[in-house]
Amino acid sequence: MSKDIVMISGAPRQGGNTERLAAAFVEGAKSAGKNVVTFQAAKMKIGGCRGCGHCMGNKGVCIQKDDMPAILDALRKADAVVFVSPVYFYDMTAQLKLVIDRTFALLEVDAAGEYNVSTPIKKAALLMTCGDSTEEAAAGAVLAFRNICSFAKWENAGAVIATGLYTPGEIDGRPELDKARALGQTI
Repeated sequence: MSKDIVMISGAPRQGGNTERLAAAFVEGAKSAGKNVVTFQAAKMKIGGCRGCGHCMGNKGVCIQKDDMPAILDALRKADAVVFVSPVYFYDMTAQLKLVIDRTFALLEVDAAGEYNVSTPIKKAALLMTCGDSTEEAAAGAVLAFRNICSFAKWENAGAVIATGLYTPGEIDGRPELDKARALGQTI
């Protein structure tokens, strides 16, 4: 069971359904004695990965001077990560994708020339909300999440996707909040 969790949210709306789903996860995790560090990517200054490789030759330090080092430092100490996002055009938000792309700085190349993620993270989870009435709207983000888990050799601890949400507060009383709390307790 994970003890130190990093939650990265790409939700730009404060007080929205995505934020409430994330809060339920945190509530569950804290009730199980876990530490959760949360980053709100939409409130941070994070540039897109330039693909320059500077981080590969400089111990994971990016050439950009922005807010990303705090996230990378937290990921280097965590044993679980949770990605949080509303569905925007059938995928995660750009704010969350920027962070994920910048985790390139966590990669190391082994003797065989293979990339490996250099963190103690063992598990990952995904929390999403969407206006569409079916989880199919989140299929692109779920596939990306599964591929990230496979590449990083992280156990996919699960996903909670709340559908049919349009206005803030509609998630209140929904079973997905209980599912997020339970995931927080068990991850």
